[in-house]
Amino acid sequence: MNPIEGHLPTRSPLHDILAPTGIAVIGASADPTKRGYKAMVGLIKDGYRGDIYPVNPKADMILGIKTWPSVTAIPGNPELALICTPAATVPDLIAECGRRGIKGAVILASGFAEIGVEGADLERQMMAKAEAHGVRIIGPNTSGIFNLHHRINLLALDSVKPGDVGIISQSGNMLLSLALEAQHNGQVGFSTYVGPGNQSDIGFNDYLRYLGEDEHTRVATLYVEGFRDGRKFLEVARDVTAMKPVVVYKSGSTEQGQKAASSHTGALAGSYAMTVDLLRQSGVSVVQYSDEILPVAEGLGLLQKSRGKRVAVISDGGGQATIASDRLAEAGLELAELSEATRQKLREVLFPQASTVNPVDVAGSTDANPSLLATCMEIVAADETVDSVFLVGMFGGYSTRFAESLLGDEMRGAEAMVDLSNATDKPLVIYSLYTPIKPPALRRLHEAGLPVYASIEQSVRVLAALGERGQYLAQYHSHVRETPVDARPELTAMFQRARAEGRDLLEFESKQLLRHHGVQVPVERVVRNEAELAEAVAALGDTSLAMKVVSKDILHKSDAGGVKLNVVGEAAIYDAREAILDACMAYDANAEIEGVLVTPMAKKGVEVIVGVIRDPIFGPVLMFGLGGIFVEILEDVAFRAIPLSRHDALSMVDQIKAKRILEGVRGEPPVDKEALVDLLLKVSSIVAAYPDLKELDLNPVIVNADGYAVVDARVIVDRDSNATDKDAHA
Repeated sequence: MNPIEGHLPTRSPLHDILAPTGIAVIGASADPTKRGYKAMVGLIKDGYRGDIYPVNPKADMILGIKTWPSVTAIPGNPELALICTPAATVPDLIAECGRRGIKGAVILASGFAEIGVEGADLERQMMAKAEAHGVRIIGPNTSGIFNLHHRINLLALDSVKPGDVGIISQSGNMLLSLALEAQHNGQVGFSTYVGPGNQSDIGFNDYLRYLGEDEHTRVATLYVEGFRDGRKFLEVARDVTAMKPVVVYKSGSTEQGQKAASSHTGALAGSYAMTVDLLRQSGVSVVQYSDEILPVAEGLGLLQKSRGKRVAVISDGGGQATIASDRLAEAGLELAELSEATRQKLREVLFPQASTVNPVDVAGSTDANPSLLATCMEIVAADETVDSVFLVGMFGGYSTRFAESLLGDEMRGAEAMVDLSNATDKPLVIYSLYTPIKPPALRRLHEAGLPVYASIEQSVRVLAALGERGQYLAQYHSHVRETPVDARPELTAMFQRARAEGRDLLEFESKQLLRHHGVQVPVERVVRNEAELAEAVAALGDTSLAMKVVSKDILHKSDAGGVKLNVVGEAAIYDAREAILDACMAYDANAEIEGVLVTPMAKKGVEVIVGVIRDPIFGPVLMFGLGGIFVEILEDVAFRAIPLSRHDALSMVDQIKAKRILEGVRGEPPVDKEALVDLLLKVSSIVAAYPDLKELDLNPVIVNADGYAVVDARVIVDRDSNATDKDAHA
């Protein structure tokens, strides 16, 4: 199965750098302990076809190759330089590279921004030289690169073979781990590897674009500690995932992990949950555990996608079928409901005691005839209710477990599975407990391009990634993002006035912003004096009211005694106003009180929160979840990058674990989901239109069967005078 057709808007400039026809090794060495030696060995041993230019003023020849005293003395035209010298030498060497016409430099040295102020200053000097002389920088503090299809192995890694998995990893040890795992696997090979290091110049988005264009890469795989420009990465990911799978393992899922990532690479590690949601919004397959990286990359590279999440399980053991069913359910996959016609065909070939209800348990039917498993797979694969097929058990080990004479039948079964994989667009994933010893039948499957795993859990993660990718691609053309509303001059002026006064929007101003752009906000009045209170009583006095202090100095109104609910009747309204003012003055005698907000109590419903932040890495991001106190206790929220598409808004509502509450429980009617989606889209379009809006917090929003009501709204104003310019291109 081939990736769907697609293209990137411009050709990456990294092709010349990562597939150069000439390489200068600055700091080349004859000392086997030096990186300059290992790089030379890697190029020579792998048969690099381009020109090699060792640079070392103290040597005439290194490993049989003419050596040059300086970069400027090189006679040819290398596109890439590998700099193996200490950090302090790098800025001047970059300038020399630029004068020599070298397009890119791989900088191995540490001692730059990751160590603190002094290193950051050195990194700035390096980048000033690079920009002045037109040299692109990989690193610094990088483990290096390889491009195996071009026989470039600057890491001199042994036993890595060319393949279709591209790797970008901020950890050199993680690359080594993946390389050793691939060696044990025996079938996985790599196209390009880059260690981005500090990303002082070239970042993850640049590398991903290159892998998206690279003809030798079928799946892009990234180990990420921190993004420099997360918003740009998301944009590139949307383009690349339309063509080929992208797998990301994001470290820093805990507070401790985030601190470790920052100290290791000088990168910023934002909220892990937010990062995962934004990556998935762009079609990226996110893996949670490091031992899933290579299996998922292999499975997606080989199989690309499935139509959906309905899985048929074929098993020769009830226990493992049960385990597989549990793991599938936990991963959000479904056991396909096999048609009666499919079950009848299974009954015709299996023993009477076999179970033909998914998961299918052959119950000994294959003990003397293991190729029958292939027949069962073919039968269920033909069922329209099935999106993918999962073989679970001991296939490949029948000749070991029962009789050597079964080897021939197992090989025939393997060939039948290969034929089936070529004839169907439904992924076939195999788990066998004999995978570690690599019996002939499993080797045949693996060599033919069927993923074979030694873990049910890894197999299920692959199936989940295939289903997620299939569903993303099916909805790809519906991911049209909403356009911003037109900013209204009077509202822009309101932001400017708040900034000039050094404050955020007051609650009634925040609601005015929402109301002007079609958000459902209850009728309300701001009472500043006795006359306005009398008008409010005349207009609203017969209803149950909520009354809240309006003050730029009192953010937590309830803590200050600034909120009264269910206020009914003229006398109660007057008393509530006095009580609010007295309590707030006692709470903060210096607080400037604008007045008291009076509004009808919202109709009963479910409290949700809609929030917005402008993340320093990913730009404007919208959050949705249960509101009130639950948002802090349960942390059951979903994030999406702004602007949203309708599909994004729907998926946010469906993502939270509490969605069953929204669907109606204990006799309560379901909430108006369409109105909720409309609210999310309206907030997205408002935020995109007003760059002075730094944060927004609608909590709670009361949602019910009739729509919603924004009960409380807070807008934090960006006090940075460059906010408008800063976000214009975000």
